[in-house]
Amino acid sequence: MPGLRLSVILAGLIFGTAAFAGLAQAADTIRLAILKTGTFAWELAVMRAHGLDQAAGLDIQSTELATPEAVEVALNAGAADVIVSDWLWVSRARQLGDKLVFYPYSSALGAVMVPQDSSIRTLADLKGKKLAVAGGPLDKSWLLLRGAAKLEGLDLASQASIAYGAPALLAEKTLQGEMDATLNFWNFCAALEAKGMRRLVGIDDLLPKLGIKGRPALLGYIFREDWAQAHPRLVDRFIEATRQAKERLASSDEEWQRVAPLLGANDPATLAIFRTRYRQGIPRRPIAQEEEDAQALFSILANLGGKALVGDATELAPGTFYKPAS
Repeated sequence: MPGLRLSVILAGLIFGTAAFAGLAQAADTIRLAILKTGTFAWELAVMRAHGLDQAAGLDIQSTELATPEAVEVALNAGAADVIVSDWLWVSRARQLGDKLVFYPYSSALGAVMVPQDSSIRTLADLKGKKLAVAGGPLDKSWLLLRGAAKLEGLDLASQASIAYGAPALLAEKTLQGEMDATLNFWNFCAALEAKGMRRLVGIDDLLPKLGIKGRPALLGYIFREDWAQAHPRLVDRFIEATRQAKERLASSDEEWQRVAPLLGANDPATLAIFRTRYRQGIPRRPIAQEEEDAQALFSILANLGGKALVGDATELAPGTFYKPAS
């Protein structure tokens, strides 16, 4: 009988171990398409280092792509489940019948950067100057900057010399003195700030002038509505894992040593600038507030960008913002 009892115990242990191993291997796969120069790679590094993905039962597979357009194509082609883009793109897709949804990822916005010794001190001083604009004529930050400048009687599109292009190229041209100023994405602005350039104005500083109450998250996680409806708990676990990664980056300066190689920060001063700007962009507001500001911003952007930006829409498409199941 003792031998039989021992056999039963051993069998139970073996079965339990096998069952646990099966559960450990049953992680749900999420495919991400991300920008090579984007910031989501930082959060992924933290998630993987601390096993946040495994704790959430996730197998996160990421593919790095060179342009925002390539990232969006990956989602549309079914090659990715989640990407990072803006709610304006989601709203237009929904107007055209493609049911995508948006969940806030970052409210970090770009800025206008000028050389430290530049005579440019206000928006009005940009008149007649060479201004490099990352993206194109329909870039959201550019439209918001134009809108704020118009309130001061300045039409930047016609009263300044505008050069559009890739953010890295324009940042370098501004450093070399080929441009008087650059409107660039926040992480490139942080790099320019670390190299001695001065922030003339942040786009977030202009939002109150345009009637926006808070600091809305323009960028978010984008995924298909039917996929989210089929996997609500999976989506919630993904959102929670990314939230935990953000909180580690928000609360621990040491955590940024892990991120430093990804952003090419070789000194503490540069890393501190990136850390500060990133933390300022962590969304912490209720979805209802984000959606309210997005509605207001949509009207402003539609007025400035016209049909080329928003098509025939007159308001943010219903259902653009994703509401987590839990």
